[in-house]
Amino acid sequence: MPVAIYPGSFDPLTNGHLSLIQRSLKMFDRLIVAIAVNPKKTPLFSQEERIELIREAVNDPRVEVDAFHGLLVDYVHHRNVSVVIRGLRAVSDFEYEFQLANMNRKLAPDIDTVFMMTGEDYFYISSQLVREVATFGGNVEGLVPPNVNAGLKKKFGPKP
Repeated sequence: MPVAIYPGSFDPLTNGHLSLIQRSLKMFDRLIVAIAVNPKKTPLFSQEERIELIREAVNDPRVEVDAFHGLLVDYVHHRNVSVVIRGLRAVSDFEYEFQLANMNRKLAPDIDTVFMMTGEDYFYISSQLVREVATFGGNVEGLVPPNVNAGLKKKFGPKP
């Protein structure tokens, strides 16, 4: 029963992330969406909020949502998984992701990284861009799942 881990900050979850999750389930029986917790950053949504938002948006028993601190390779070993999923939006993403994948391979040669291209409808979407647009009252409907859109509206409230 092949299992993969899809790590990220997911702050917030976007439709690009959601598409990648759904496509990953065509290749793997189960997927662990692993929220990377970085104590040096202040997220928009708390760890608990992100877990709940992802669970609600995905709504699939084959997907587990979890959070981890520290090195991804340690978490992957802890979960007894050997495949990591990473999404690529543009060529510029590849350079950074390639570095991460090679470092992970150096630290843990038994872990493979599978790169998946984001669908053409989502290649321009990033969590950072969604946060910026939402901060200024812009419409992010269609960029994020409906429950995440509602969460963003609650965070930022109506803009004059």
